[in-house]
Amino acid sequence: MKRIYEAVILEHIKRERQMLFIMGPRQVGKTTTTQKVGLVWKKYHYYNWDRDTDRKLIRRGVTPLANQLQLTASTKPTPLLIFDELHKYRPWKLFLKGLYDSYPHQAHILATGSAKLNVYRRGGDSLMGRYFSFRFHPLSIAEIVDPSLPKGVIRKKPKPISAHAFEKLIKFGGYPDPFINGTVRYYNRWKKLRLEKLFREDIRDLTRVQELDQLQLMARLLQAQIGQNTSYDSLAKKVRVSSNTIRNWFGILKDLYYCFEVRPWSKNITRSLLKEPKYYLWDWSLCADLGALAENFVASHLLKAVHFWTDYGFGDYELYYLRDKDQREVDFLIVKDQQPWILVEVKNSTQGLSPALGYFQQMTGAPHAFQLSFTAPFVAKNCFEIRRPTIVPASTFLSQLI
Repeated sequence: MKRIYEAVILEHIKRERQMLFIMGPRQVGKTTTTQKVGLVWKKYHYYNWDRDTDRKLIRRGVTPLANQLQLTASTKPTPLLIFDELHKYRPWKLFLKGLYDSYPHQAHILATGSAKLNVYRRGGDSLMGRYFSFRFHPLSIAEIVDPSLPKGVIRKKPKPISAHAFEKLIKFGGYPDPFINGTVRYYNRWKKLRLEKLFREDIRDLTRVQELDQLQLMARLLQAQIGQNTSYDSLAKKVRVSSNTIRNWFGILKDLYYCFEVRPWSKNITRSLLKEPKYYLWDWSLCADLGALAENFVASHLLKAVHFWTDYGFGDYELYYLRDKDQREVDFLIVKDQQPWILVEVKNSTQGLSPALGYFQQMTGAPHAFQLSFTAPFVAKNCFEIRRPTIVPASTFLSQLI
């Protein structure tokens, strides 16, 4: 299945000399995509830290690796070196810095990681100026209907997703394997294995957490309160650990792409909430409640868009929500270069327009305010031509993102 990130990587290695770090959750398609790019590039070498022979070669150092590859300035095309899960190597930063500085024009360097590449802070030397990073996300509506690179931030012509593909995306999530397979049995087996690897391998290898059962209990409790304001004290009582431990565990789960955080926007909002975050899952299929699933589905699409737009260089984009002390709320706000841009409210049906949209659009000055309906049929009309608060089909709006 073609991914939009193939074009991103190819464009980067053709135009830029910096290394490219691809960061994203386990089984999201990083390895498959980077190897497809290698085949297109025709000259590439793939090294996986989890493979014994590759691990031994990397540990020998930069010079033996370069000698084996016979790196020279005259080698054409310049080879692509792909290092998978290299962040598990303690001095990985020093290794990449040495390779990049010693052979600056003799190889393109691509590193991937299923934990954030800044999690492993050991290794000392800074890589500042030597790399760009790109955050890799699960499949989305826009990527399924059109995996090509967009010419601008918004795709002006929405494209429909088939009812079958939309149903699979909602039910099985955006990770490629269960989406492509499309059966309940495969999804259940895949989900069980993935969560076991996360909680029994990744967390064990990355952290010093001993209470794995309690951490997994907290993760299950989180599934039941998606989109709600988070009370660390309440979770601490249920899991029987301290509030500080709960906060630390949320940090671990964020670093390992189990969940992500959305904070309230308070600038120019009278009586706004200032502290309480909301959490969503990278795999929205884990949500049991249909309303929470729909909200998480949209949150994931919006996060993918703001990460892509930022990483691709379109500007500085961030995702927030809005709520004040008078109980007015809008689910999401996209901020562009510190200026409110798009308000998004999520509804399962075509119920009446939320008055909070108009209120917060006036307060923030955001040009767009949409209420997404999951029951409204696709409409082939550019949502972004509308400046007033309006109800739009979720499939139309999301197809115009990334």
